[in-house]
Amino acid sequence: MLGIEGAALGFGLLLFLLFIGLHIATALFMVAVLGAWVFFGDTMIRPFGTMMWGTLNNFLLVAIPLFVFMGEILVRGGVTERMYRALADWTRPLPGGLLHTNIAASTIFASISGSSVATAATIGTVAFPTFRRQNYAEAWVAGSVASGATLGILIPPSINLIIYGAITNTSIGALFTAGILPGILLACAFMGMIIVACLIDPTIAGRSQPMAAWSERRQRLVDLVPPVLIFVLIMGSIYLGFATPTEAAGVGVMAAFALTAFYRTLNWPMLREAMLSSVTTTGMTLLILVAAFYLNFILGVLGVPAQVSQFVSSFDVQPVTMILLLVVLYMVLGCFLDALAMMIATIPIILPIVTLIGYDSIWFGIFLVLMCELALITPPVGMNLYVTQSVRGRGDVSTVIVGVLPFCLCILGVVALITIFPGILI
Repeated sequence: MLGIEGAALGFGLLLFLLFIGLHIATALFMVAVLGAWVFFGDTMIRPFGTMMWGTLNNFLLVAIPLFVFMGEILVRGGVTERMYRALADWTRPLPGGLLHTNIAASTIFASISGSSVATAATIGTVAFPTFRRQNYAEAWVAGSVASGATLGILIPPSINLIIYGAITNTSIGALFTAGILPGILLACAFMGMIIVACLIDPTIAGRSQPMAAWSERRQRLVDLVPPVLIFVLIMGSIYLGFATPTEAAGVGVMAAFALTAFYRTLNWPMLREAMLSSVTTTGMTLLILVAAFYLNFILGVLGVPAQVSQFVSSFDVQPVTMILLLVVLYMVLGCFLDALAMMIATIPIILPIVTLIGYDSIWFGIFLVLMCELALITPPVGMNLYVTQSVRGRGDVSTVIVGVLPFCLCILGVVALITIFPGILI
């Protein structure tokens, strides 16, 4: 069990390095190099350059910068703002009013951006000025923005699912298919939570506003068509076998170009900002991915996954009990680790355990992304909390934290649902 003991020490070191503020990729790489040196000397360090090239020389990974670039173009081209206003016309009559707009807009935007942080920043920028004028409870506004944005890493095309598929050699198309229903269920759960809360305390929804005329509401429906068409174009081309995820991402970028050109918002300054932001995000993501692949390689050579599986199989633990333990583990890790770091650091250890108790890699991918969603809104390092607070621009982050608590229960509810009925992911 030397491999397990070494892995436990390495994981503890990784948590410490992340806690003191090292970049995720740096922490992963340092732990991997230290493990390689302790157990093998420099024999396993020298192949790193070849391994890095082998990792990045993957056509599938080209989808990451393309999907990021597509989302940036749509955000900076004003497509999201048009979509938000159109949704507001139709969600206003529900108990909770415009709070549902945050969830609905996040759901649609998540399906074309693949990023929770981008979704939180975009929806929050549009939402907060409107809600303040109508005296909504700010904690619920902030909570709906931060929580709704977590859908960005679950509803396809999810960048996190692409990374998970690349690491575990799981079909991206199958992961995308499996992520649709849980994403819709989670969005409905969020909206249901808002309805219940507003029926109990109507003051949450602020002052009622007059409805727009039917003619105006019908006219604005046109602004919902482009993002829906882009989603159908991307996912349809993948599911029907016309394109790989990478090729579909390229199609999405071209559609975003055409859409912003139609709206006359396509210009060089906008493109320059979108490109710079895409390069930054992609560089950070791929650097983490390279370090994660190297760490997983060292763990594999040490035989840690096999040893962990054997260790767990020696206990008579029911599958549901094991999943409950994993939920607790990820809730604790989510308080200290970034969602992507938590996902990458635990896959080589936890995936063999999950498959041993009867779940497959596709189910675990959706489960893991749901737990990452919880990590995104869990203090003290929940990224969406701070992005939402930054866009909010006043008060302190405690208001956002209070606002997300009811939505955390919704995420745990969906986790319970897919655990009891794993067949719904097929």
